[in-house]
Amino acid sequence: MSLSDIATKLTAHKPRLEAGHVWLAGAGPGDPGLLTLEVLAALQETDALVHDALVSPEIIEVAGQAEKFFVGKRGGRLSIPQGEINALLVRLAKEGRKVVRLKGGHPTVFARGGEEALALVENGIPYRILPGVTSAFGGLASAGIPVTMRGVNGAVILATGFAAVSDDRPDWATLARTGQPLVIYMGLTHMKETVADLRAGGLPPETPAALVENATLPEERVVVATLGTLAEAAAREQVASPALIVVGGIVALREAMAGSA
Repeated sequence: MSLSDIATKLTAHKPRLEAGHVWLAGAGPGDPGLLTLEVLAALQETDALVHDALVSPEIIEVAGQAEKFFVGKRGGRLSIPQGEINALLVRLAKEGRKVVRLKGGHPTVFARGGEEALALVENGIPYRILPGVTSAFGGLASAGIPVTMRGVNGAVILATGFAAVSDDRPDWATLARTGQPLVIYMGLTHMKETVADLRAGGLPPETPAALVENATLPEERVVVATLGTLAEAAAREQVASPALIVVGGIVALREAMAGSA
């Protein structure tokens, strides 16, 4: 039985993608093997694929029959304004297309899928959200860092470090005082300010930290440091986006959990 047949069989109870509908789908953190069967089935049904820069070419090829609309969306680089993407989704749906909006990771985890969903609702466009493996959890697994560990942490905080000053900027000092590990998306640009705020919130400079570049992909790199040496390590190793920043005791478990695989 082919993978396509398996996807069809295991998603047979799910709704089918209809003309005039938009499905907001998560492609996972990069590795095509982390694509869900539900998203795989949707890609085989769509005739209009609207995708981001961080979606792997192998995944895009699955929708070989679809017209492709590239809309960028890569941290630190110019891309199509969100309003124009919303308008594109609405236009394609009103043309009677079967639309899949494919995003890296999970569509509503720092991916603006919620904004797109609201735009669709406002225009009377039926939609579904198809979850994907979010970059934080896929990246930590690939880097050998547990998300939680008894005796180490009872929670994990996902945050975005993209904004220097905005309503979306986390209160880093408050998050630091929780004592729980942080996984920070899009955090390279303002990393020095973020580190300073975390230390002001009480996190000691020796707190374990790591950078995971190109998580789950063949070119993945993991740079282990401490909170106090994180910015220096990123500069020395020339870490570039996309990269996750991980801060907390779970990083210290990486070496102990390293296996032979």
